[in-house]
Amino acid sequence: MNFVAMDFETASAQRYSACSLALTIVRNDQIVDEFYSLINPQTDFSWRNTKIHGLTEDDVVEAPLFPTVWDHVGSFFERNKLVIAHNAPFDNGVLKSCLAHYGLQQPVYQTLDTVRTSRKLFSDFPNHKLNTVCDELQITLDHHHNALDDSQACANILLYQEEHFGPEVIKPFVKFVS
Repeated sequence: MNFVAMDFETASAQRYSACSLALTIVRNDQIVDEFYSLINPQTDFSWRNTKIHGLTEDDVVEAPLFPTVWDHVGSFFERNKLVIAHNAPFDNGVLKSCLAHYGLQQPVYQTLDTVRTSRKLFSDFPNHKLNTVCDELQITLDHHHNALDDSQACANILLYQEEHFGPEVIKPFVKFVS
């Protein structure tokens, strides 16, 4: 299986306020690369968001703006590529909002939400939060709400699901984002 696992952290409730992005690249069922960047969202940070992920305005003051980061990662978001996330509606929404905020073209790509696959395949879990699914499957998640750790954990969840249930069970969960 080939895909990219994505995770954003945001500075506030505004979806365009991405302050970090991580991608974990999987080729032939192996994690082969990763990308992580802080992002200067050019907006105020909410104390609620900082409490969750620990990032502050001081952490991102020298970070690139989203368009610069997009120049590095945009090629991962193409029509025939699969981009996954744990709670994909949130991460896809952040991406869409950031692109719209900066007047950048919206890509069309395939997506899959590992929250949805986990709800279907592991209905007996107490909940389907990233840390709970990782605990139940014995997948390492060192720092929950660190975008890189979260994207790696998400990748490992889908790899576990494919290994234990097969690609045919996963395929119905793939949708297009446009």
